Amino acid sequence: MRTVIWEHDQVKIIDQRKLPQTLEYKRCDDYREVATAIKDMLVRGAPAIGATAAYGMALAAGKFCCLGRPEFLLRIEEASKELAATRPTAVNLFWALREIEQVISQNRDKEPRQIFEGILKAAEKIAGDDINTNRQIGEYGSELVPQVADILTHCNTGSLATVEFGTALGVIRAAHRKGKKVHVFVDETRPRLQGARLTAWELLQDKIPATLIPDNASGILMKDGRIDLVLVGADRIALNGDTANKIGTYNVAVIAHENNVPFYVVAPTTTIDFDIKTGEDIVIEERDSKEVTYIDNMKIAPDGIAVYNPAFDVTPSRYITAIITESGVIKGPFGDKLSRLRT
Repeated sequence: MRTVIWEHDQVKIIDQRKLPQTLEYKRCDDYREVATAIKDMLVRGAPAIGATAAYGMALAAGKFCCLGRPEFLLRIEEASKELAATRPTAVNLFWALREIEQVISQNRDKEPRQIFEGILKAAEKIAGDDINTNRQIGEYGSELVPQVADILTHCNTGSLATVEFGTALGVIRAAHRKGKKVHVFVDETRPRLQGARLTAWELLQDKIPATLIPDNASGILMKDGRIDLVLVGADRIALNGDTANKIGTYNVAVIAHENNVPFYVVAPTTTIDFDIKTGEDIVIEERDSKEVTYIDNMKIAPDGIAVYNPAFDVTPSRYITAIITESGVIKGPFGDKLSRLRT
C-alpha cells in the first residue's frame, strides 16, 4: 500500500485523518496543498513526510516552469521554505528538501522544464529508496525478534508512516512473514490516537495478531513480564543516539529499562541528524490545544483549562538497546558509531 505517489501530475496521498473508518485519497495539484496536508497531518511519519515534501517541490517546479529562469528559481525557493515550515521536528523533511535543493543547484543553468524533470526524478528516487530501505531494515530487525514474541509499539510506524513498508512495523511484518509467532500490543498513542486508528488498522489488514491498549497500560504489561521487546520509530536521532519520537515514547523507554525489556529504535539513516550532538538540540513541536481538549468534534475538557501539547519527546540514548537501520543493527552505547553512517 503506497502512502504517497506521483500520479497524473498530482501528488496522491492517503488522508490518514479518515482512517480507520474510511480509506480515502487526496490529490494535490499545488505545493501549498501538500504543505497543508503535512501540517494538518493528512500524511504522518518522518519518511512519509520527507517523500511527500519532495513531491511537493516537483509540483512547484511544474507549476512555475513556464516562467523565466530567475523568477522560476525564486518561486521554487519560496516553495521549499513553505514546505520546511510545516513540521519542525521530523528531520527527513529537511533532508528531502536538501536533496531537492542540491538537484536545483547542480542544474540551475538549465531551462526550468529540465530542472523540473530533475526534481521529479529525484523525488521518485527518494520514494523508491525509502521502500527498499525499509525492507532492508525489516530484514535486519526481524532477526532480533524471538520465534514467539509479544511486542509493544507506540504511535504508527507502518506503511502509513513511510512510503510503503514501514520501519518498526516493517520489522514486525518481516518477522511475521518468516513464520514467527508475533503478537503486538498497540499503544493507543494519545492525543491523535495513531496507534488506535492507524497501527491497529494496518495490523488487521496484515492479519497479524494484535491487542489495543491504553497508553498507561504498557507499564503493567512490562512489569508482569508480558512484553518481550519494544519497537518504536524515530523522527530525529542525534549523534549520541538520543531519539525524538512521538510523545510518550520516553515513558515507555524508562519503564522498559526498569523491567529489562529490550527497547529498539527503528529508522532509516536519513533520520539521523548529523549536525546535532545530543537530543538537547532537537526542536520539539507543540501543537494545537484542541488535540487534547477534543476527541473528533466532541469536547472532553472544561473551558479555560491550560493545555501543554508537545508532539514529541526525546528518549536519552542510555535507554535504547539498539538502533535498527538499513545499514545494520547499531547497539548502544553509541559513541561515534552513528557518525560513521554518514555518506
